[in-house]
Amino acid sequence: MTTTTQTRSESELSELLDGIRSAVTPDASWSDTARLVAEQLGRHLPSPEVLTAEQRLGSPDGYRSHTLHVEPDGSFSIIGLVWRPGQVTRIHDHLTWCVFGVIQGVEHEELFDADLNLLGEADNHVGDVSGFAPPGDIHRVRNVGDITAISIHVYGTDVTRVGSSVRRYYDDEPEHQW
Repeated sequence: MTTTTQTRSESELSELLDGIRSAVTPDASWSDTARLVAEQLGRHLPSPEVLTAEQRLGSPDGYRSHTLHVEPDGSFSIIGLVWRPGQVTRIHDHLTWCVFGVIQGVEHEELFDADLNLLGEADNHVGDVSGFAPPGDIHRVRNVGDITAISIHVYGTDVTRVGSSVRRYYDDEPEHQW
């Protein structure tokens, strides 16, 4: 995965930012925060045009990550992920809570337990929003559609500072296309 940073107009994301700021409090558990942020993302899910036309193309080399916003205090980041058909992540979990919403295409998610037994699968379509928090966030995501998929992810950390939202990879496979 390649990451690029693009500063977007605050007005494009202002309602979403306000909603997330109201949901992220130091008193709430990660699970509660993920649920509250998911409610806000569902209310204020942006259109694909939150990314530039060039960013929306993706890359044949693997899915792409575009930083849309990092909260100044490091409490959350908003990332746009672009997946061409067949692109897939490795099995992984996260450093913190995560919420995502699909704004174009279809993303297929597989959930695993700590022994990598498949617990469930879901196809997430445009408008679908989901969130989770460690432990219990081991998953793999792929674009199973025939068009580029785009999703908005909100992570409970400054991903530009820590380098990635991933805590651990559970397989030895590199990211690849299926």
